[in-house]
Amino acid sequence: MSTLSPTHVGLLGLGIIGSRVAENLRKASHTVSVWSRTGRAVPGALATPLAVAESARVIQIFVRDDAALLEAVNAMLPALNSGHVIMNHATVTKVATLEAAQLCESAGAAFLDAPFTGSKMAAQNGKLCYYIGGSTEVLERVRSVLEASSAKILHLGAIGDAMVLKIVTNLVTSITVKALAEAAAITKGQGVPLEALKTALESNANYSTLIGMKLPAMMSGDFEAHFSLINMLKDADFARALAADSKTKTPALDCTAEAMRAGVSEGLGDLDFSVIGKLSE
Repeated sequence: MSTLSPTHVGLLGLGIIGSRVAENLRKASHTVSVWSRTGRAVPGALATPLAVAESARVIQIFVRDDAALLEAVNAMLPALNSGHVIMNHATVTKVATLEAAQLCESAGAAFLDAPFTGSKMAAQNGKLCYYIGGSTEVLERVRSVLEASSAKILHLGAIGDAMVLKIVTNLVTSITVKALAEAAAITKGQGVPLEALKTALESNANYSTLIGMKLPAMMSGDFEAHFSLINMLKDADFARALAADSKTKTPALDCTAEAMRAGVSEGLGDLDFSVIGKLSE
């Protein structure tokens, strides 16, 4: 059950996901103050992260990387106090997650490690799944805020644990799409229509929502970004760093990261990560 009535929410980052989460918050009758590095002129826009923290007590962060997360948290610090709950939804390193949490806690604010799974349409339809690391008590304080943009909220452990799980699930996603791209390339190379591959996969045990989304994109050549190649490469590099830390070998991920890096080098980074299917043609 929700524990908060409609409230004032601050949101940092208005990319593919953040902009849609902000809209769903408004639909759920929350007041929303936003900040974007690009200075987008949208409802509720404020000039700085500090201004957002001064106006709202619940803050959702949807920035790109470690540096952007820590910059935003440091900018808000003068305004943070025990009334604030800061939720980081950006996929960043575990190290940056723990550092951001420590900064917030040093100011008395609560922090949740809260990455999500789901891309553009899931965000638009309020169907994200949030992975939560941190206090269950803090989670209950902000559950209604998360419910505005989600179908599921999963508590998965301590701060840092949710981020590890987000990174490794993206590892599976990227490798699956690389394998799908190679299957499509072989199928096409053997003169078999790709529609037949789609039909065969639909009755195969390995068929998934991901394959159902990405194979048609490969077939049509429509690589409009739902999850950009450059962001998936970033997450792959995070996974490789975690693997190195635990002395784990990742040959399948290494191959996939190499293909994605080639795509970024070719200027395809802002397209959907399924564009690696194009690279395998």
